[in-house]
Amino acid sequence: MHYTPTIGLEIHIELKTKSKMFCSCLNDANEKVPNVNICPICLGHPGTLPVINEEAVRKTIKTGLALNCTIPERSQFDRKNYFYPDLPKGYQISQLYFPFCKTGFLKINGRKIKIREVHLEEDTGKLIHEKDCSLVDFNRAGVPLMELATEPDITSAKEARAFAQELQLVLRYLGVSGANMEKGQMRVEANISLSKTAKLGTKVEIKNLNSFRSVEKGIEYEIERQAELLQAGKKVVQETRGWQDIKEITFSQREKEESHDYRYFSEPDLPPLSFAKKEVKAIQLELLELPQIRRERFKKEYGLGEKEIEIFIQQKDLGEYFEKVAGNLPSNLAKLASDFLINTEAKNYRISPAHFSQLMVLVKEGKISTSAAKTILPEIVDKSPSQIIKKKGVGQVNDQAEITKIIKEVISKNSKPLEDYKKGKKAALQFLIGQVMVQTKGKANPVIINKLLTKLLDKK
Repeated sequence: MHYTPTIGLEIHIELKTKSKMFCSCLNDANEKVPNVNICPICLGHPGTLPVINEEAVRKTIKTGLALNCTIPERSQFDRKNYFYPDLPKGYQISQLYFPFCKTGFLKINGRKIKIREVHLEEDTGKLIHEKDCSLVDFNRAGVPLMELATEPDITSAKEARAFAQELQLVLRYLGVSGANMEKGQMRVEANISLSKTAKLGTKVEIKNLNSFRSVEKGIEYEIERQAELLQAGKKVVQETRGWQDIKEITFSQREKEESHDYRYFSEPDLPPLSFAKKEVKAIQLELLELPQIRRERFKKEYGLGEKEIEIFIQQKDLGEYFEKVAGNLPSNLAKLASDFLINTEAKNYRISPAHFSQLMVLVKEGKISTSAAKTILPEIVDKSPSQIIKKKGVGQVNDQAEITKIIKEVISKNSKPLEDYKKGKKAALQFLIGQVMVQTKGKANPVIINKLLTKLLDKK
C-alpha cells in the first residue's frame, strides 16, 4: 500500500555575532572552558534586563530577504515558558506571534519549497552527562539563534537533505553563520507524516539530526516505520523522537507539545520593533550574489558543466580565484583553466591569477605540456611561468623535423609494434607514442607525435 510522505523542517542556526543576543558576553559557544562567557543577564539573575542585539536582528532580516521573505513592519519578542536545566531563566525569549520574516521560499532542483517564517530567539545552555551526574555549561546560553520553519512542502528524504545543504550554502554566502553542523551551529529537526489522501497524517518530529546524512537517513527510517504501522492497522502517535546515528533508528522521547503548552506571552522586558521600508532596503542592498544566481552565471559566462560549477559554488574561494583567472583569458580557455584548477593542487600554491592565466595560454599554445605545467606549479610564485619553463628546460618540443627524426629511430628499434599496427592493433600506436615521449623526456608535443607517427606508419 502506497503512502505519501509530507515533510517540514525546522532548522536552528547560531548567528555569527560578536556578543550574545541580549547581553555583551562573547558569542563563543565552542569555548572549551565551561561557564566563562556568562553574566547575570544570560544567567537570568533577578533584577537584570535584556538588551536586543541589533546585529543579530539585521542578520535575521538579511537571511529572510535572501530567502524571498516578506519583512513585516512590526515585530516583537515573546516568552516561551518551560523548565529544563539548561534554561537558566526558566523561560526562553523567542518569537511566536510577530516573527521578523514571513512567507518566503528556497528553490531546490527548480521547485519552490515554501518557508513559513524565520524568527530569532536565544539558545540554551549545554548539558554534559557524566556517570553519576549532569553538568551544565552556560557558554552557549543566550547565543543568537535563528529558527527557520518550512511549510510541509518537502516530499522525500533526499529533497530534505538538499534543502538543508542549499540553506547552509546561502547562510555561508551571506556571512551570517558558519552553519557547521558538527559544531552545532546548524541543527535540523524534521516533521513527518504519511497519508493516502490529501488529508495530512499524524505528525512526528525527529530531533538530533546533526548531519546531512542523518537528515536523509532519519527521515527515510521514519517513513518506513510509520508505513509499517499503518499497514498493520495501527495508529501513529504524535510524538517527539530522537535519532540514534549508530543504529540508524528513531526512538520515542516524549509526546509532542503544542504551542499552548508553553504559555507564550509578549516579552515585557523588551519593546516591540518596527522597520521602515528604507531600513529594509538598506539591508537588501547588502545582499551579494547568492548560490543559485552564481550557478546560472557560471554556466552562461564560462560554459562549464554542472559538476565543475558545483565545485566552484561549494568552494566559494576557489570559485572566486577561478573568476580572476578567467578574467585574464579568452573565453575559449575558461574550460581549460577550470579543469586544471579542479584536477590539480593549484589552489594550494601561492600563484597569482595573472601567472596562472599565462600558464594556461602556454599550455593551449603547446609551449608546455599539461604534465610539465603541473610539475612547475609549486615554483610559480615570484617568477612568471615563462621564466620557470626556460630555467627548468621543460618547454614542449614542437619542431616537426626534430620529432620526425626521433620517430624514425623509435620505429627502427620496434619492428614488432610496427607489424602489430599494420595488422590493425591500435594499441601499438600508443606504445610507439610512449616510446617517443620517453626519448624526448616528455617534452615532445603528443598531438604532433600522433600526427607525424601515423603519417609515417601508413607509408610503410
